[in-house]
Amino acid sequence: MINVLLTGVGGQGTVLAAKVLAQAAQSKGWQVRTAETIGMAQRGGSVISHVRMGSDGEQVHAPLLTRGTADLVIAFEPGEAARVLPFLAPDGVLVTATTPVQPVTAALSKEPYRAADVLRGIKGALGARQVLVPVDDAALTEQAGNRKALNTVLLTCAIAQDHIPVTVEELKGALAACVKPRFVEMNLQAVDKTLQAVG
Repeated sequence: MINVLLTGVGGQGTVLAAKVLAQAAQSKGWQVRTAETIGMAQRGGSVISHVRMGSDGEQVHAPLLTRGTADLVIAFEPGEAARVLPFLAPDGVLVTATTPVQPVTAALSKEPYRAADVLRGIKGALGARQVLVPVDDAALTEQAGNRKALNTVLLTCAIAQDHIPVTVEELKGALAACVKPRFVEMNLQAVDKTLQAVG
C-alpha cells in the first residue's frame, strides 16, 4: 500500500494532480481510492487530496489517510507542507515547493511570511528517518514555460527521484487522460523539461 497526501492552496492544481496520480496507478492495475478535503479552496484556502494505492494487489477500503501514515507528501506551498506534517509516516518523504503563497493574514501582519523560515522549521521537526525534498518550483515552472504546470512539475520530481513507483510514460498517459485537451501538450513538455532539469 502506498499512501500519498497532496496539499496546496486553492487554484494550484492539487486536485488535478491527485486525479493524475490515481489514473497512473490505475493504469498499472492497482486499486486506488481518493478523496479531497477542500474547505475554502476557491478563496485561496487549504486543499488536501488523499491518494491510497494498493501497489501489492491490496484492496483499498478507505480513501482517507490518518496521521502518521503518508509515505509521501507532495506540498505545493511551504506553509501547507508545515500544516500537514503530522500526516507524514515515520519514514516518509516530503516533497515541497519552496515558493510561498502569501496568505491574507501575512499581508495584514507586521511579521512577514518567509518560506525559508518555514522550511527550516519543517527540517527541524522531521524525524531521523523522514526526508525533506525542497523543489525550486519557480525555476522549474519557468523552464516548463507556465506556472500552471506546477502540479506536473512536482509529480515529475517525485517520480524522477523514485518516491512514487510510477513511470514517466505512465505519468504522461495519465496526463493525456485527465488534463483538458488544450493543456495536454504543455503538460507533456513540462514533464520533459523538468526531467532535463532534475535528471
